Amino acid sequence: MSKKQLEEQIIQNFQQDEQMMILVFAQWCVNHDLNPEELYLRAYPNQESNQALQQALSLTVSKEEAGPIPDDTVLGVLSLFGNEDLAFIVTEEISKREQQ
Repeated sequence: MSKKQLEEQIIQNFQQDEQMMILVFAQWCVNHDLNPEELYLRAYPNQESNQALQQALSLTVSKEEAGPIPDDTVLGVLSLFGNEDLAFIVTEEISKREQQ
């Protein structure tokens, strides 16, 4: 495998992992009756529609069909990809849920 092929493979793997992170976030939102687009906009108000989030939303299932996603899991994958602002918003929503 050439250096260029290796670099392309690494980029492709990162993009697939990033898409999985977005899907975990989106499904977690669905599971907790939250709007993923709204949370994303709260974290990143200057960004327009996120194409990767739109794609992930098309792959989510109803919360009745989905398995549970622990809060720590969604926070972990967001942090892993440097989405600290979004992790902060998710933490706020977890706190609201725990107060109810």
